[in-house]
Amino acid sequence: MLLLNPKKYQREHADERSRKLVEKTIDFFEKKGLRKIKEDDQSMIWYEDFLAFIKEEKIFADLLTPAAYGEGVPGRRWDMWRISEFNEVLAFYGLCYWYAWQVTILGLGPIWMGNNEEVKKKTAALLDAGGIFAFGLSEKTHGADLYASEMILSPQADGTYLANGSKYYIGNGNCAALVSTFAKMTGSGEYVFFVVDPQAPQYECVKKINTSGVRQAYVAEYALHDYPITVADILSHGELAWNSSLNTINIGKFELGCASIGICTHCFYEALNHAADRNLYGRFVTDFPHVQRLFTEAYARLTAMKLFALRAADYMRAASDDDRRYLLFNPVVKMKVTGQGEKVVALLHEVIAAKGYEQDTYFEMALRDIGMLPKLEGTEHVNMALIIKFVKNYFFEPIEYPEVIRRSEAGDDGYLFRQKTGGLAGIRFPHYRLAYKNVEGGNAGIFQEQLELFRKLLITAPPSVEQVKNIDYMLAAGQLFTLVVYAQLILENARIHDTDADLLEQIFAFLVRDFSAFALQMILSYENSPEQESLFQEMIKKPGKDTGSFNRVWSEQVFSLRDQYRMND
Repeated sequence: MLLLNPKKYQREHADERSRKLVEKTIDFFEKKGLRKIKEDDQSMIWYEDFLAFIKEEKIFADLLTPAAYGEGVPGRRWDMWRISEFNEVLAFYGLCYWYAWQVTILGLGPIWMGNNEEVKKKTAALLDAGGIFAFGLSEKTHGADLYASEMILSPQADGTYLANGSKYYIGNGNCAALVSTFAKMTGSGEYVFFVVDPQAPQYECVKKINTSGVRQAYVAEYALHDYPITVADILSHGELAWNSSLNTINIGKFELGCASIGICTHCFYEALNHAADRNLYGRFVTDFPHVQRLFTEAYARLTAMKLFALRAADYMRAASDDDRRYLLFNPVVKMKVTGQGEKVVALLHEVIAAKGYEQDTYFEMALRDIGMLPKLEGTEHVNMALIIKFVKNYFFEPIEYPEVIRRSEAGDDGYLFRQKTGGLAGIRFPHYRLAYKNVEGGNAGIFQEQLELFRKLLITAPPSVEQVKNIDYMLAAGQLFTLVVYAQLILENARIHDTDADLLEQIFAFLVRDFSAFALQMILSYENSPEQESLFQEMIKKPGKDTGSFNRVWSEQVFSLRDQYRMND
């Protein structure tokens, strides 16, 4: 089974230390218990106990220090296989704990990507001492519009610099060991990254700006007032600084989908246990057909989320200057997997209803937190605008690549710190039909018919000049393309993990419905040519209904998870 179960923890690990890190983390939260986690959440208590734990066990140090700076400590490396899982584990227990971790990853990005070796060595020592990090990119007025950044670094006569300006919505901004800060040089406008210390008198933590959302986290506005910067504090200049900002987001985007998976998994167990124990009108809630349908769809969507995210991690680990397919798959993790997380929680909420608002449930936190993830590190529209740049090459310019196998081996994913940037038009893909090899009939076959109709539309009735200029139209059409990409990696990973055929049938049942819904939206919401209208209508298809397949998934895979996990109180 792909779903995380902390009480029956199973995961392939390349070394025993990696397994122990996860097991110790699970043990920390299970000993803390759900009641204390909820009390801390409701009181907005700063998570000192968690930070003390990661310091004592050197969790962040082992997981987030590249091997080159690990001082020979065994197992210390930047390994996206285990990093992806740790996102899931932390979010399973509470998004605030994941947030401290994810923001640390963002803060470390410009450091490991920069060319300041002394800061890298200092950072490794700070991680070893239990430090967390922060990423000073966004600004109150401009958000993530880097071109409009107003943080300024001004050269002084003695060869030093003074930094002035403010950053907004900065996690860990109150206590980070170092804050990687993006700015421009006065006069030249050259981009620059440097590090600052929140304990310095010229660093003002203006205020905490979050009272909802990740309540326990400290999301800050900070300001620098003539903060003295020397060459020893500068991480990168010019093109390298610019690339570091974008490439850090490439890594950071990925964490969000894994967090959604963790939240949904905990919600699934809690909702199933509640429904299976509840008797209404002489029947257990899980005996009602509509409840079985809701749970089965939620389970199928959640499994698909994990299949896609794990496969995207394989492509990240296989990346090189000659294979940058991850630049398509990463924003799909950020946008599609997190959006599916909202859908899964909504389906489960339909079952447990008012129970989901009770203060002693994990679900109450999830209802608040799950909607944040699609909106962090860029909106859906930002990610979709990137995704649709790949349509032409994906469908019409295939090339051959060596097969990407499951990348669970121990390894330091150093390429992520020297990613090639730009040139998206040159990124190529193998033929998408390879994913459908040996697919015969069933809902996967119906879905393939839909995607072939979409490709036919691009050939015979492509968007007009006016439609291309209509951003709203193109983003809506991009939903269809995103589903094609989503289905491809699900199929690839289903083979790797030997996913049950009945479950795969249920996964493609919702993919067919979703594709039909997006095609219908194109008809109802936008002006199309007659040829386009006809093809969109053909794309609207009904998934096959296999009652036997559904019943087997419900009884053998979904309902069998009843009482398999309950968090310690």
